[in-house]
Parts: sequence; C-alpha cells; structure tokens
Amino acid sequence: MNSSSSSVQTRATAIGLLAVLCWSCTVGLMRAIAEPLGAVGGAACLYSMAAVCIALTRGIQGPRQWRSMHPVYFWGCGALFVVYEICLSVAVGLADDRSQAMEIGLINYLWPSLTIVLAVLCKQQSARWWLWPGVALCLWGLARVLAGDAFSARSMWSHVQGNPVAYGMAFAAALLWPAYSLLARRFGGGFNAVGLFVLWTALALWIKWLMLDVDKTMDWSVITGVQVFLVGALTALGYSCWEHGIQHGKLAIMAAASYFTPVLSALMASALLQVLPGWSFWQGVALVTLGSLICWMATRRMG
Repeated sequence: MNSSSSSVQTRATAIGLLAVLCWSCTVGLMRAIAEPLGAVGGAACLYSMAAVCIALTRGIQGPRQWRSMHPVYFWGCGALFVVYEICLSVAVGLADDRSQAMEIGLINYLWPSLTIVLAVLCKQQSARWWLWPGVALCLWGLARVLAGDAFSARSMWSHVQGNPVAYGMAFAAALLWPAYSLLARRFGGGFNAVGLFVLWTALALWIKWLMLDVDKTMDWSVITGVQVFLVGALTALGYSCWEHGIQHGKLAIMAAASYFTPVLSALMASALLQVLPGWSFWQGVALVTLGSLICWMATRRMG
C-alpha cells in the first residue's frame, strides 16, 4: 500500500470513528422520544428526521445509481440495515423502564467484538488466540448486567423472560450489525446508500405504526421536537460516517476501537434519562469494554 492509499485509509478510518461519538447519544434519546411518541411511532419519527437530514446534506441516490450497485449491497445490506434499526429502536422503546433501556443498549454494543469474530470466521481478518477470551469477557459482562446483584443463570434468565421481546430484538440487533458491516465492506463498491436505507427504515416503521391496533395519539412538545431533531441528525451523521469508514478504512480498528461506545453510551444515557444504574451494571459495562479492547489487541498487526 503506497503512502497516498494509506493516507486515504487513515482518513476514512477517522471519519468512521466519528460515528462512535454520534451513537453514544442515541440510546438515551431513543428512549426519551419513545416515552411520549410510542416505541414504533417514536422510531418512525426518528428515522424520518434522519432521512430528511441525509437528503438535505448528501442527497439520496436515484434509480440510475441503484442499477450500478451490487445486488447483495442494495438488497441484502438494505434489508439487514432496516431490520437492525427496527430491532434496536423498538427494543429500546419497549423496555419496561429507563434502566432496562440502558441494559438493552449495552446488549446492542456487543457488536464491536462480534464484528471482529465474524470477520475472522469469514477470513476477512486474522487474529491471535486471545480473541476468544476477549469475546468471553464481553459475554460475562453482559451476563453480569442481566443477572443483577443475584448473579446466577436462573436470575439472568428470569430477568430476560420479564421482557423477552425487547431483549430478543436487542440480541438480534447485536448480530445483524456485524453482518451488515462485513457485507457492505465487501459488496459496497464505494457506494453509500445509507440515505436510501434510512428512508426504507422510516417507511417500514410508519407502515407498522399504521397497522398497530393501539392509540395513535402522540404527546408532542417543544422538548420532544428538539430531541427528535437531535437524534435524527446524530443518526444521519453517524451512519454516513460509518458507511464511509467500513468501505474505505480499517474495519478491525473501527470495530474494536469503538470499545469506548458502551462506556460513552452508558454515561450519556444515564445523564439524559436521569437514571443511575447499580454497581452490577457498571461492572458489566467495564467487562464489555475490556473484552472489546482485548479483541482489538488480538487483531493488531495481523491485517
């Protein structure tokens, strides 16, 4: 790799890592707008605003660009993106309370380590043996959060069974995003269709909202409107940066350097939602962060 290519890749990696800062605020804001607008309705408003922000700043590709995209990227990555966004945003909205929303956010942030695992299994990345202890540490941290102070498999399972739909969607999200990232890197071909994918997500959520047999009244206020704008803008910026980074930057550095995300997200959510989780939650955050860092170290200087 010549110096010019290396510089481009380094710049793309730095741009991709800006997404970490944007995403650190989204879980708290997602929950804040889900409370007055509903789990599905709030998510629909969020992604509608994100689609508008992307359209105003970057535009959204038309049919001419669609024909140039690889079908796997256009259809496969598009479907993964939409399902991921729906799983995450609705799971946060369906949480029984704000503390549980923070737990669901932490489950989602297993994706940095899982991205490296999937890259290794798909032979897109090499890693040393201590990748697997790092992954185990992440899972232990998650178990510590879900089990609470009474740390046992039974208490953890009972906790998850209290809201299986929300936790199930959160686990699905943690698996879907690594799959999206690797497929987008392989088949993206330099295209960035995030604006289109976000628009699809908004449309799917509005259709779901219209089909729901629930009261569709939304409790709007100035604060709620500001929150919708902020989370929409941050979502648009975060995914645009990430898409550029995964296609042109160093995937392993981006995925594992985002080990800061669980800590930043937990701190931001705690401040935004005015919730102070217990000691077991912060232990879990620390373990997930440490495990992701070990995963990153296992890939250094190996491709």
